[in-house]
Order: sequence, then structure tokens, then C-alpha cells
Amino acid sequence: MKDEGEGEPSLMTTLTNPHDLLAAVPFLIGYHPEDSLVLLSIRDQSVGVAMRIDFPEEVDRDQIEVLIAHLRRQECDGVLVVAYLPDGAATPNPISQALCIEISAVGINLHESLEVRGGRWRSIICGDEVCCPPEGNPLPEFTSSPVTAEHVAEGVALPYSDVHELRSSLYAKEPSVALLAELAQIDPIDYFASDFNRLQREGALAVDRLIAEFDEKGVEVGRDLVALVLVRLRDLQIRDYALGIADSENHLLLTSLWRWLTSLAPQGFAAAPATLYSELMYESGEGAIATRALERALADTPDYPLAKLLRRTYAAGWEPSQFRQMRSELHPRICQALFADLQEG
Repeated sequence: MKDEGEGEPSLMTTLTNPHDLLAAVPFLIGYHPEDSLVLLSIRDQSVGVAMRIDFPEEVDRDQIEVLIAHLRRQECDGVLVVAYLPDGAATPNPISQALCIEISAVGINLHESLEVRGGRWRSIICGDEVCCPPEGNPLPEFTSSPVTAEHVAEGVALPYSDVHELRSSLYAKEPSVALLAELAQIDPIDYFASDFNRLQREGALAVDRLIAEFDEKGVEVGRDLVALVLVRLRDLQIRDYALGIADSENHLLLTSLWRWLTSLAPQGFAAAPATLYSELMYESGEGAIATRALERALADTPDYPLAKLLRRTYAAGWEPSQFRQMRSELHPRICQALFADLQEG
């Protein structure tokens, strides 16, 4: 999902024509969609929320009501609809038409509704056959779009080719032998020991060091430090500390770091970085990637509480700004718990 929060990375401002819209959708959901129904809410002339569902087999009034409820919760000014039709589907399609009728019926302004099929697109609300012929227009070249150029200039990675590539990018192909050896040398925190708070504090400081080294060296950071952070992120205090240090300046750096850690973490160590990555991607408006990252976390640890909580809040349509507020309120308390004895000294 996409939310333009003040002070946060801005990945999209306005969409002025269908070509901009078609180029923006893959960035907003994280990959080039197929057989999908995508809704983009508009608020203050900017993209608010991006929602994607599998293209329904039939008109489902309950599903339409859920989508409209999400739009209302966002208090949007309008909506853009893009239907990526399955092979053989009719165009204009009765499912996307029914959705558009219901959106207009509840007083939400339908700015545009496009249908994409077989490498062509057409607007189903434009009656001018000169600009929107019945056979549709060829899809614009994605890499030549000004929207693509804008995203690349801001350091945003290109979307994945499809949802399968997105999902597989979060899984380690084969755990590194060197990393496994480093992990085996690190003992977990013993919470019955008198110095467990010291070990938590060292874990938080290791997170800080890893961020600094990753900023300087990229993926060439030392595997001993990577292993220490992966082990210590199993501690909830340290994980929550890592969650709270994100801000507008380090946001892109941290999303890259947590995604990289997720992709190389062996079984049993991926839940924390995958969840951190998911939450930051949700704040960035990347709802699809956020959801896939949660799938990765739960595949690693099926009962991981934070991943289960985030899954519920995503489904409930939480505003990304609510997560930023939650982190800003939580982080000082985490720091107090970790570093209180140092401050007292």
C-alpha cells in the first residue's frame, strides 16, 4: 500500500495520463501484475493506497464491499482502477464494470478505469474511440516512462517481473557455509543470567554497527557481524530496537539491509529481518512486497507473533502513518530498557 507521509520517502506524486498510471502500478505493488485487479486511491491529488487482488472469477459483492470499505477508511478523494484481464476474459469486463459502478454509487470519484490484456490497454470510461479504440492501445515501453526514470533517480529498485520472482528473492538459495559456522559459535541470550541486559545492549549496538558497515561496504560486511545480528534479532527487545531506528534518512538503506539479511538467513533466523523488512515496505506503500515478506517470516517461524500481528493490521487497512507513530512511541521505551543503567551511571 502507498501512503504519502510527511518526511517519508516519496515514490509517487501525481499521475497525469494512462501511460503514467500503467508505469506506476508495478512500482506500487512491487512487480508486474497479471490476472489482477488493482485499485489506487487518490488523496490531495497524490496516490494514497494501492490495493491488489487476484482477478475474480465472477462478480463478488462481498469482495467489492471490502475494497470500498478500505477506500473509505483512507478518506480518499478518488480512485484509479486497473484490471489486468485473464486470457479469454471479456472487455469491457463485467467484473471491473460492476466495481466501478459501486465505487461511483458510494460517492467516490472514479478518475480512470483501464483494462489491460494481450499487450494492449484501453479505458472503459472514455467514449472517444480516437484515443481509446475498441481494440485498445499498445502498452507503453516500461523502461522509457518518465515514472520509471523518476523512481530510478530516487534509488528505487525496478519491480520484479512477476510475483514468483518477488517471493523467491526473499529465500536463501543455499545457506552460506561460512555464515552457518559463524552462527554456530554464538550462544543465544540466557535470560536467567545476571548479565542478560548487557548482552541485549551489545546486540543493539551490533545492529548499529551493521547498519554503518552496510552503508559503507554493502554486502561485503563481515559475516561475523552478520551472524551476531541474526542471532541477537531473535531477542524481541533487539528486534524492536531495530524496528524503531528507521527514519526518513535511513529508510532506503534499512529496507535494503533487512531484505538482504532475509535473503541469506538460514532456517530459523529469517523471521525477524523479514518482519522488519515487511513493516518498512508497508510504510513505503509497497503492500504486496510487505505481504510476501510476512509469508517469508511465517515460513521460517509459523507462530512468529509480530508477523501474525502485522498480517492482521495490513488486512485491516492500517494507515502507514499509524506504524510510524507506533514506532516513534515505542523506540524511546526500548532505548530506556536497553541503556538505562548506562544513563544512570
